[in-house]
Amino acid sequence: MASGTLYVVATPIGNLEDITLRALRLLKEVDLIAAEDTRHTRKLLTHYGITTPLTSYYDQVEAARTPELIAQLLAGKNIALVSDAGTPCIADPGFRLVTEAIEAGLSVVPIPGPSMVTALLSVGGVPTNRFAFDGFLPAKRNQRRKALQHLKREERTLVFFESPQRLLDMLADLEDICGDRQVVIGRELTKMFEEVLRGKVSELRAVLDVREVKGEVAILVAGQTELSEPEEVRPLAEEIQELYAQGFSLKDVARIVSETRGIPKREVYALGLRMKEGVET
Repeated sequence: MASGTLYVVATPIGNLEDITLRALRLLKEVDLIAAEDTRHTRKLLTHYGITTPLTSYYDQVEAARTPELIAQLLAGKNIALVSDAGTPCIADPGFRLVTEAIEAGLSVVPIPGPSMVTALLSVGGVPTNRFAFDGFLPAKRNQRRKALQHLKREERTLVFFESPQRLLDMLADLEDICGDRQVVIGRELTKMFEEVLRGKVSELRAVLDVREVKGEVAILVAGQTELSEPEEVRPLAEEIQELYAQGFSLKDVARIVSETRGIPKREVYALGLRMKEGVET
């Protein structure tokens, strides 16, 4: 018996009409649909009169569910992998299943379609010839700032997803570390309350600070240019000296400066130690 095929199927990110004829045909023809949330996917299937059986496939069950699905594929079953919205494996479940299917020698076929990344890039008005998708930044502030430190010299347009609850904090860190760059914020794309905001980070922070942000959010950040690169507020030694004056220990100074500037703690510690020894001698 021939092995089955795993189809990676893109589904609408909001408007149910944003699905290809090929995707609809395959969702009807496959033996099983592996869905991030079966309740969510069932709404799409019901809308189009599709009765194909569903099984759940989300982050918490993928380790246990993947061998089961691989076994069915090897037995000749055809399976469609879908996420709640957009393209599977793009900040959505599916990577483990795809890689293990490839390792098993199975056919893995993309059924392309909607993605919030490409949707926002197409209308953002920022350069799209080169871009870097970085998914969700870390939720914790210190880790998020470190991530932005590593990205601040990136010349390509940056693409992020963000939760509405963390959006303002993320924008504040972005402005502080990367400067007041041009950004585009897409909210609820293709849905009833779709909104695209364009402007400098400071401008959009002011707009969003006086209202509640709801829904799915994607962000485009213009890449660094010579004009957009922020100047250092003050030299490193001056910053270290200022923290000393505030009563911080050398260990704390190294930690604080490392977190705010993305410099290894050992380098800050070594410079701070030389400065202290210079003062004492």
